[in-house]
Amino acid sequence: SLGEILTAQGVNVFLGVLVVGLFVVSAVIFVEQSQRRIPVQYAKRMVGRRTLGGTSTYIPIKVNMAGVIPVIFASSMLYLPSLIAQFNTPTDGTTAPPEWVNWINTYLVRGDHPLYMAIYFAMIVFFTYFYVAITFNPTEVAENMKKYGGFIPGIRAGRPTADYLEYVLSRITLPGALYLGLVALIPLMALVLINANQSFP
Repeated sequence: SLGEILTAQGVNVFLGVLVVGLFVVSAVIFVEQSQRRIPVQYAKRMVGRRTLGGTSTYIPIKVNMAGVIPVIFASSMLYLPSLIAQFNTPTDGTTAPPEWVNWINTYLVRGDHPLYMAIYFAMIVFFTYFYVAITFNPTEVAENMKKYGGFIPGIRAGRPTADYLEYVLSRITLPGALYLGLVALIPLMALVLINANQSFP
């Protein structure tokens, strides 16, 4: 595939693809390893003659907690309109398809249209927040911490801890969602900018 780019597009585009590829791989590794570590301390307690607790640990909240699930959700949802349009396209070859089918075929089938890219990006951001909201429950985490004598320094146990975790989660999910959207748009932008082959890895 790289050989095809070199022969068809020239050395400049070939080097550009290599640089962008290396940059994207490094950026993905950097973001995937990034996390916000919320410190948690456990109070000392006596159980019989033994002292338990008194340890410090942290809750790792990843920048991209959703993984690739939002991209899969968004691409699946965007495939639905084209599937519906396909079923409503006349097969006799003489009847013109309805106007809404033409609109879907123009704007929502190929990934090179700006409207498609904008909807795709917005759906990825939405599904990132949606997926994080259903997989990480700040109230449950706060209750478990309270049950085992854990607390975040400077934050009261219980509801204030849950509110704090929700606050941190909502702030850290935004860069994760934007990152996912941008990474998912790179192949679509390559299709438009350098006329890349759709099967290029």
